[in-house]
Amino acid sequence: MAAGGAQPADEDGGGLRTALSGLTTRGRSFIAAGVAAAVCAYVLGQSDLLRVGLLLAVLPLMCAGLLFRTRYRVVAVRQLSPARVTAGSEARVHLRMDNVSRLPTGLLMLQDRVPYVLGPRPRFVLDRVEPGGRREVSYRVRSDLRGRYPLGPLQLRLTDPFGMCELTRSFSAADTLTVIPRTEPLPPVRLSGEAAGYGDGRQRSLALAGEDDVIPRGYRHGDDLRRVHWRSTARYGELMVRREEQPQRARCTVLLDTRRTAYQGAGPDSAFEWAVSGAASALVHVLERGFSVRLLTDTGSSVPAEGAGGFAGATQGSADSAGLMMDTLAVVGHSDEAGLSRSYDVLRGGNEGLLVAFFGDLDEAQAAVAARMRQRSGAAVAFVLNIDAWVYGGAPAGHGDGALRLLRDAGWTVLEVGPGASLGELWRQAGQQHSSTGSASWHGGTAATDNGAGTGSGTAGSDSGTGTAGPRTTGSGTAGAGTVGSGPARPGTTGTGAAQPGSGTGTGAGGRV
Repeated sequence: MAAGGAQPADEDGGGLRTALSGLTTRGRSFIAAGVAAAVCAYVLGQSDLLRVGLLLAVLPLMCAGLLFRTRYRVVAVRQLSPARVTAGSEARVHLRMDNVSRLPTGLLMLQDRVPYVLGPRPRFVLDRVEPGGRREVSYRVRSDLRGRYPLGPLQLRLTDPFGMCELTRSFSAADTLTVIPRTEPLPPVRLSGEAAGYGDGRQRSLALAGEDDVIPRGYRHGDDLRRVHWRSTARYGELMVRREEQPQRARCTVLLDTRRTAYQGAGPDSAFEWAVSGAASALVHVLERGFSVRLLTDTGSSVPAEGAGGFAGATQGSADSAGLMMDTLAVVGHSDEAGLSRSYDVLRGGNEGLLVAFFGDLDEAQAAVAARMRQRSGAAVAFVLNIDAWVYGGAPAGHGDGALRLLRDAGWTVLEVGPGASLGELWRQAGQQHSSTGSASWHGGTAATDNGAGTGSGTAGSDSGTGTAGPRTTGSGTAGAGTVGSGPARPGTTGTGAAQPGSGTGTGAGGRV
């Protein structure tokens, strides 16, 4: 919401010059006709014609002077709802005009300045506004292009009853409409990079925690009495309650390749806009799943900044985190970077958990840099856009096989993206590919069931063990520490996972994303 006041009588104090500059075509025509009539009256000696000429010439000047000296005090308030919209969606702008002077206004014409990409400039005509009166108008704006667009300032035109003069006043207040990329809902899939204190891992960690693992603190007014920790209360002699601890969150980095050389074409249906929309969809999805997330570009800049903790979602609300990164994606453009080395320098500094990357055109040199990014992540998914297919059409298969092979050999889950591809379907395929490659990477951890009875086996170094499970259970190997045993499997299927020593079932690494 923005508010601004205009006092037409006190602004633009250019005196007579300002008043005369507001003369309309009608007013100028009256002056010209009056001067011509006065000249003819002087030549012909007609005094009556002279009076007519003087009337024609003086009337516009009197209207301009009176309009300029009229002391209006009008306050305008603009309300933008919502201030952040998705590309292709509409926002409504409400304008409210208040006459705070003791005099009624004349005819008011309003025009709000908006970029032409949002539509034509809205114009409104308001009749006489009584002292203390209010008028409200509204209009809609819409853009298919993401960006940040200014709205305002509002222009107010004052005119006299005869239409001889118009004066324009501008309010000082302006608003900004942020158009963020379109997002697509993504299905939950199983990927790794999950922390022990979140999701499935959180349930296991809470099951292992006992009463003595609670960190108590002193009772405060308003604390729930059900959280009282009686053992600590007896020990310290005062009422103690269980401290609310935030569970450890899984991390996710969304990498967006913005290199100018990696894309061709422009417009809302271009490959670059698909990559930006894909990054926005991934950010919203993982934030909703409870991840701590950051947005990283090929320039090495990240949101939130490293000084703010590096990742969003752990210390602030998911809605605020998404808004911060969405505002960045709303205005992101092409960079002049030649490669991905700067983003690699940021990624190699620590454990990134899940890494989701949206790449443009990759040659083998940049694919090698991207392959090294995989070393610091629990799982890595790459969406590589086939730029030739986007520009010239055709199927994406076979494009950049060498670069894609380098990524796959490094452990990336790679999906090639052609024009019109659905990110939701590609996300599902990424989960399926990761599950299949994840099962192959474990050793000796297989399980099978037959009519509800299962058998299992596991190996870990020189230790090994076998065991059987009862009906409708999954068997797992009973072995020494570090044994890899069977994971949960449905009848007629196989599964893999890491089994605890002596445990009945193993749990596969990773959680739904």
